Amino acid sequence: MEPKFEVTMDEYLPLRDVVFKTLRQAILRGELKPGERLMEIKLANKLGVSRTPIREAIRKLELEGLVLMVPRKGAEVADITEKSLNDVLEVRKALEELAVQLACERMSKEAFEELKQAAERFKEILDNDDVTKIAEADVAFHDIICQATENQKLIQLVNNFREQMYRYRVEYLKKKECYPQLLEEHQAIIRAIEQGNKEVASQLMGEHIENQVTAVTSSLRDSQSGT
Repeated sequence: MEPKFEVTMDEYLPLRDVVFKTLRQAILRGELKPGERLMEIKLANKLGVSRTPIREAIRKLELEGLVLMVPRKGAEVADITEKSLNDVLEVRKALEELAVQLACERMSKEAFEELKQAAERFKEILDNDDVTKIAEADVAFHDIICQATENQKLIQLVNNFREQMYRYRVEYLKKKECYPQLLEEHQAIIRAIEQGNKEVASQLMGEHIENQVTAVTSSLRDSQSGT
């Protein structure tokens, strides 16, 4: 079946960025499947652009881990494997545990109010059928915690790593049965930050990430077994 995605022009973005965003969304939403070859000419014709922005987009997607360059075959959508999942989320867990510990000490009252509002916006958007919008709301929640650390090196590390984490966040958020637990985890983290309890906040954040690993790993095993 032919993928239904199409390019949506944005007057504020260069064409190469529009093409990149379009292909990235198509991969994250599953419109381009793992293992599917990315043919430059075919994609250029489909999106009504030249091959140059397609080539540039594929290069950026490879850096994010969403595309794999295969010798003698070319580019294809990367599989989600347990190894890549664990590699990415081990790093995310360490970064976010450190971030929440520092946030317990350094978060301002204004930022704390923003965090509560972000948690509420996340709750409100859960009925949205577009899982990438839900993922963006989740990113916004975690970003407030990260920014509150006032540690520019940590913020830079998280920002540089965010795109690689994004795919697994989307896969997790496709599992609607996880939403009630996810909402409670956000609230528990907020309470720990309000109390300035670094140990509890770090433990809660670690469990928050571990639950994501468990859920996505279960999905991967189910898909591999055909269930």
